[in-house]
Parts: sequence; structure tokens; C-alpha cells
Amino acid sequence: MKKILIIQTASTGDVILATALIESLHRADPEASIDFLVKKGNETLFTGHPFIHEIITWDKRSEKYGRLFRVIRQARQKKYDLVVNIQRFFSTGLLTVLSGARETRGFSRNPLSILFTRRVKHLIGRGVHEVSRNHALINDLAESGHLQPRLYPSPADETVVDPIVTGTFYTISPASLWFTKQYPVVKWIELIRQIPGDARIYLLGAPADQPMCEEIILKAGHPGVISLAGKLSFLQSAALMKRARMNFTNDSAPMHLASAVNAPVTAIYCSTIPGFGFGPLSSDAAIVEIGTSLACRPCGLHGYTACPEKHFQCALGIESQQLTKRL
Repeated sequence: MKKILIIQTASTGDVILATALIESLHRADPEASIDFLVKKGNETLFTGHPFIHEIITWDKRSEKYGRLFRVIRQARQKKYDLVVNIQRFFSTGLLTVLSGARETRGFSRNPLSILFTRRVKHLIGRGVHEVSRNHALINDLAESGHLQPRLYPSPADETVVDPIVTGTFYTISPASLWFTKQYPVVKWIELIRQIPGDARIYLLGAPADQPMCEEIILKAGHPGVISLAGKLSFLQSAALMKRARMNFTNDSAPMHLASAVNAPVTAIYCSTIPGFGFGPLSSDAAIVEIGTSLACRPCGLHGYTACPEKHFQCALGIESQQLTKRL
């Protein structure tokens, strides 16, 4: 049996997109044993995943490099046939090189890629989605083309959300790691005020997003808004999203969470653009962005903690009717 390790220790959204490789590799070789290395905190995405043999976690929060060498020792003990490294940083390049795997693959931007068995160019833009970029690492192994990213909420996850999925409901994931990728609170409130009063609106996010959600609830004045920030796991959130009338997100992890269960999604792009290749992949997906060209947009691949031009027009210039037509 072929033993494979996939490495993606970046943010949650990047990890979700990398699940498309699991689907493709499993389809190409159903007997392969596939492990996945993620940073601590993202392992719960894969609870009960049918095609993952083991999730390996790297805790970067303390003793980062000491823990890295423990992961390297663990990888060497596994005696992998193939290591596929999606990351483009020295640390995961070192892990790949020292893994002892018979074959190693990664992107040429990784500083140690010259030591990989195979390296591939990673080009942002040109209309190529990240899923396709990642698939270039294994296109000779899964010749029939890439599959969609996918996660697998369990029956237990469905049971958790069953009591709250009655009637018409929407989800809104208002927060983002980056301020300039985050649709402003005042604009979320505009949207919520256009949603019929008999519909429920669930605000999703991490525990740290609860203050923002409370502000939205207080100012929106809608009787059906409920904050679930910090109350659901990733997979429970996904189970809820796939049963919603519509899910509204930023260009952030919840958008990819919706894609991974083929949930309807409306993704709002503020400072970033879909052309970077991280757009939604659900069959019912729409992108909302400002209708006029701005010389300052996009201002970066990941966004900033504040608008560099101090006007944030890329977000404030989005008209509410662009969203309400998706209700």
C-alpha cells in the first residue's frame, strides 16, 4: 500500500482547498494510505474523514522549531512513499527534505525545492484557481483532473444543528483575519435589515468574533438574528451552511467551508479580487464586489489591518442591492 503525506500548515481556508488533493489521490488509488499535516487547530476539520488515515498536527504557538523536529522524526518513522508539500516556506521544505520519503514534491517557490524530487511553478493570477494550482503537483498521478474540495460532517454534527434548521434561515460569517477583507459591520446591518422578519439569521465565527456579532445584533434590530460564534465546530458550521437558504461570507475561510459541502454561498470581495484564484466553488455561488474600478484595488494578496488609503471604498462602495438579490 502506498503511503502518502500531504503538508498544508497554512490557514483554515487554505487547508480546506487542499482537501481536493485528498479526493483526487483517493480516486486514483483507493488503497493508498493518506496522512495530512496541518497546524494545531485545524485537525478538527477531518474528524471522521473517510479517506484520511491520520492527521498530524504541528503546534506553532510555542517551541515552534522544537515541535517541527518532532514532526520530522514522526514523518521519518512513517516511511512515506510520497510527500506532497503545498506550503512554500523553509520550515515545511525542511520537513519534506528530511522526511526520508522516496518521492517529494512541492512548489518551486519553496527555498528548498531544489532538493525535491519534483517541483512545480506556483503562479498567482491568470484565472487559475488554487485547487488547480495545487493539483499540478499530482497531475501525473491523477490524470483525470482535480476534484472539488470536500469535508464530511458526521451524523452527530447534523444532529447538533437539527434543532435550529427549521424554516427559512441564512448564515452570515461577518469576520475575517484581515480588516481589509472584512465587509464592514454597518454594511452587514444594511443587509440584515432587508431580510424578512420571519427568517432566522445565524452569525457564524470564532469565539473572538462574538463582540462583533453582538454589535450587529444590537444595531440591526432584526428579531431573528442569533449569534453562534464560538458555539459550533467547523464541521457543525458546515452542516448548518449546507441547509441554509444562503450563506454570506467574506473572502475568507467560511467561503471555502461552504464550497466543501457544496452549500449556496455569496462571497464578498473587498480589498482582494477573485482573480487571485481563491473564489467559491459551490454550484450555487456568486461573487459580490465594487462595481467601479479602483486604482488601489487589489492592495495585496491577503489584505491589511487597515485600509492603506484610509477610505476603504472597496468595501463601502458595494451597494446593498448586490447582496439582497441573493436572498
